[in-house]
Amino acid sequence: MTRTSAPDLLVLHAVRITGFADTPVLARRYGLDPAMTEELLLDAQARGWVEHTAFGGTGGWSLTESGRVENERQLGAELQRVGGAEEVHEVHRTFLPLNGLLQRACTDWQLRPAPGDRLAVNDHSDPVWDAGVLHELGGVGRALGPLAKRLAGVLARFDGYDTRFTAALERVQGGDGGWVDRTDVDSCHRVWFELHEDLIATLGLNRHAQP
Repeated sequence: MTRTSAPDLLVLHAVRITGFADTPVLARRYGLDPAMTEELLLDAQARGWVEHTAFGGTGGWSLTESGRVENERQLGAELQRVGGAEEVHEVHRTFLPLNGLLQRACTDWQLRPAPGDRLAVNDHSDPVWDAGVLHELGGVGRALGPLAKRLAGVLARFDGYDTRFTAALERVQGGDGGWVDRTDVDSCHRVWFELHEDLIATLGLNRHAQP
């Protein structure tokens, strides 16, 4: 039976996996009330776990180092409480080879080696090359489905990664190539990055030590 997470954990974790976002975006991440989210963010700010910064007319929340530590403490305690550590570890082990495929696909979407220039930018003039990339992304998406369901069976906050990835891929197949790797939309790469961050945060791992 899947378990729901406490709102204060969800708010802090939303800051962690989005990296930098304003209150409405953080509230939407887990379907929380915006007013409650703002209150919890202010509480976390008072504890030194998050900070709010603004520049260029844009403002948002980000984690402090102590907030990162607290986030991982909360996630570890939650995982121990629900007894799902073994399942999440198993999913992570299956995820890692897929992560390599996803990274390669995104690189191939951005670059297409040419004679004398192996780092030539992909101008998307070769439909066969791009179709191959989309085939790879489709395979990753199909493999993600069962993994996402296993994770959601442990904790409800894991729900939706597969459907978000599929929705992004459908936009690409519809002609909007930016949904492969843009960072300002819920692209394939952004969804995948969040899932990776979610897994390593939940398991207390180091992203820089991961493939």
